[in-house]
Amino acid sequence: MRFMVITKATADSEAGRPPATEDFATMGSFIQELMDAGVLLAADGLHPSTQGARIYFDGEKKTVVDGPFTETKELIAGFFLVETKSLEECVEWFKRCPMPRTADGEQPNLEIRRVIQAEDFEAAMTPELRAAAEQRDQESRYN
Repeated sequence: MRFMVITKATADSEAGRPPATEDFATMGSFIQELMDAGVLLAADGLHPSTQGARIYFDGEKKTVVDGPFTETKELIAGFFLVETKSLEECVEWFKRCPMPRTADGEQPNLEIRRVIQAEDFEAAMTPELRAAAEQRDQESRYN
């Protein structure tokens, strides 16, 4: 099963303040453990929402709103894409994830969500749609 582990934004991440050097080293060690175990598919941080945009859809109308976005607690600062046997295994890995406090004492949270895969839509997939999804999955850089 694939899971996306979402790192929630903080005031520091939204201000573009990087973690301390020792926090990079600690996180690097954790990421290396995930890699050595064959669990990690991808991991990246995101720039602050000031450098992003949202697209709102209303029928044919599309409205683009540039960042920043006000609700920091609803934003993400980064993610891990992992493959584990179960949600429980994923939780056990990420209970060990180093999550340092920010300058103002805030500590970000993690959210774990299972990634939808083609077999989750088995009833709605025709053989042609299934074949196309499998082809895209094989060409994905995360496989």
